[in-house]
Amino acid sequence: MLSAAMNPPSPTPRVLIADDQREVREALRLLLKGEGYATETAASPAEVLAAVTSQELDAVLMDLNYTRDTTSGREGLDLLSRLRAFDDKLPVIVMTAWASVGLAVEVMRHGARDFVEKPWDNNRLLTILRTQIDLGRALRHGERLEAENQLLRADGQPILVATSPEMRPVLDLVERVGPSEANVLITGENGTGKGVVARALHAVSPRARTPLVTVNTGGLSESVFESELFGHVRGAFTDAKSDRVGRFELADGGTIFLDEIANISLSQQAKLLRVLETGEFERLGSSRTRKADVRILSATNADLREEVAAGRFRQDLLFRLNTVEIRIPPLRDRRSDILPLADHFLEQHAQRYRKRVRGFEPAAAEALLAHPWPGNVRELDHAVERGILMAAGERIRLQDLGLQPAQAAGAAAIEDLPLEEVERVLIQKALARYGNVSHAAQALGLSRSALYRRLEKHGL
Repeated sequence: MLSAAMNPPSPTPRVLIADDQREVREALRLLLKGEGYATETAASPAEVLAAVTSQELDAVLMDLNYTRDTTSGREGLDLLSRLRAFDDKLPVIVMTAWASVGLAVEVMRHGARDFVEKPWDNNRLLTILRTQIDLGRALRHGERLEAENQLLRADGQPILVATSPEMRPVLDLVERVGPSEANVLITGENGTGKGVVARALHAVSPRARTPLVTVNTGGLSESVFESELFGHVRGAFTDAKSDRVGRFELADGGTIFLDEIANISLSQQAKLLRVLETGEFERLGSSRTRKADVRILSATNADLREEVAAGRFRQDLLFRLNTVEIRIPPLRDRRSDILPLADHFLEQHAQRYRKRVRGFEPAAAEALLAHPWPGNVRELDHAVERGILMAAGERIRLQDLGLQPAQAAGAAAIEDLPLEEVERVLIQKALARYGNVSHAAQALGLSRSALYRRLEKHGL
């Protein structure tokens, strides 16, 4: 048994004491205060529900009866059911002066974690309280870890391959701004490596040991935006069968990377602005306000100043996102990086596919340097991966890369191409013409999410 003199776990646990008798509440408050707990009190089920829905609590210590001269415990059992429906990981410890084996079984069936008879034994009550708080915190930690493990996050340190003079300003800004708390807007064409720069910024920051949570905001529809970013509680909508931790909550203490930020709607921008200004949000379906300490990195291939001028992007949100802007040049403007990047991707994919490929034939290297790379670094990565898969020997040949000469690409009759390649060419042309995923999707007659699926399918 734990000693009553032991200190409770840190940070300070917050306990709600619920009883209709003022002297009981005061006695428990003084007992817990002496043990280092922070306490709140409630005298009725309505006050209990108000306290639980408005703040973070580590445990509830509650009586079963709130109406004078009643001993049935029905009020408390009903309250237990409502607390369990609201938060099934919140430890609730029940107290009553009218104890029986049958009532104890009923209490546990309704969701109580433990049962204490009045008058209580201080040591036993404190032991139960500490045990249940530790268990509740462990359950919440497990919920958070499970949600984190579902995120696709890069392993190890990001590798920013950049030796060209054109990339020197980018590297300098990463070095100078990365260790700060400044919000950074990363701009550049599709496929230039904005996500890699975001990971590099996080890796050199004081938050490097905490999560970098990436959100493709451009792929979130209106219906799931709040749930993805802020989470939801069970029953918030038809398919919400359990509580879900949102991305901002997962990133608490760390960094969140909002990719394709220009593609969110004005209504979504307003919801995002509040979090950036105050750090506060509510899970969908909950009135409890939560706070998150998060550094914001964002990225777009659009000109946000033009979007503001056109009324499609909020100026106040741009100011919040753009403390510092890092613009990444397209690959065609940093040609001295092409072969180092190709060698880097070759090493990665050769290891992944377990192939003994050690380099490029001269004709293949020349083709890499001459190609216009409309899809930038991402297209180069895709071409090298194809080369690894198609290579018959230790070196990648020109034909293994599958590069289409620029002049032939424009002149080739579209009916001579396979259907998959037609789709790929049309998507590339739309992206090059409009420079924005939303506008390209509209021109192609697709939804944004459908276009994102095709971009992923074609490695664009």
